[in-house]
Amino acid sequence: MRYEPLHAALLPALAALAALAALVLGVAQAAPGDDDKVETSPSGAPILRHQDTGRDPTPPTEHARNLEDIEAHVEKHIGPIETIIHEHVSDHVHIDIIVVPPTPERPFTVLVTSGVGDLPMNVPEGFGELERAELVMALPEDWPLTDEELKDENNHWPVRWIKEVGLLPHTFDTWIGWGHTIPNGDPWEPIADTRFIGVMLSLTYWLAPEFSQLKASSGDTINFYDVVPLYSEEMKLKLNQGAEELEARFDTLRLGYVLDVDRPNAGLGRDQ
Repeated sequence: MRYEPLHAALLPALAALAALAALVLGVAQAAPGDDDKVETSPSGAPILRHQDTGRDPTPPTEHARNLEDIEAHVEKHIGPIETIIHEHVSDHVHIDIIVVPPTPERPFTVLVTSGVGDLPMNVPEGFGELERAELVMALPEDWPLTDEELKDENNHWPVRWIKEVGLLPHTFDTWIGWGHTIPNGDPWEPIADTRFIGVMLSLTYWLAPEFSQLKASSGDTINFYDVVPLYSEEMKLKLNQGAEELEARFDTLRLGYVLDVDRPNAGLGRDQ
């Protein structure tokens, strides 16, 4: 795993996004009429709780709206695409997973969604440029990704999580963006055979600044976010002190961007 410092060119964008209150997207749904009593974390971020709706999937109204542009964007900034993992059953949007295989110069695999941004999200007024998003995750070069290997949840969970996080705003008429956290259950439970209990969305600091936002030929502005798995202590730190503090600790520990299920815990060692 290789560390990259923050891109200075991305810092103004980060500051603008940090001005928004980070949403914490849970798993139990607030009852209708509870909007006037918004639950917040100690850091002041609103907490939204969602639960399974129990309904049948809603067929997508858009399909591969920006796929060609996203593929070209990925190949320009990351590398040649090896394959695409297609959805068999789609709900609201059809989310494909673009797989960029490792190379000697880039010894890790990259997953990028295409389809999350086929529909706009319900963003706060005045933040229309954030209404479409796609998600990214870097995996070790030997991460099992064949059809047979993905039948094992211990291999499949990164693919499942970036798809479920991408589907969440369309299912619950909300939005996702920098600093938003999504826990695995309420109460939190470990993801597969890891000690991670949820994820946070970060900026793609490890890629060229130009990758973070795509102006598609459709006219859409698409923002790309890194999906970062979190330990329970890191989730608590983010809830108590905010995403900026957690990312500062990631920098201090020089944590890399490639998934490492045994990486150091940035939530330990100081008061949370």
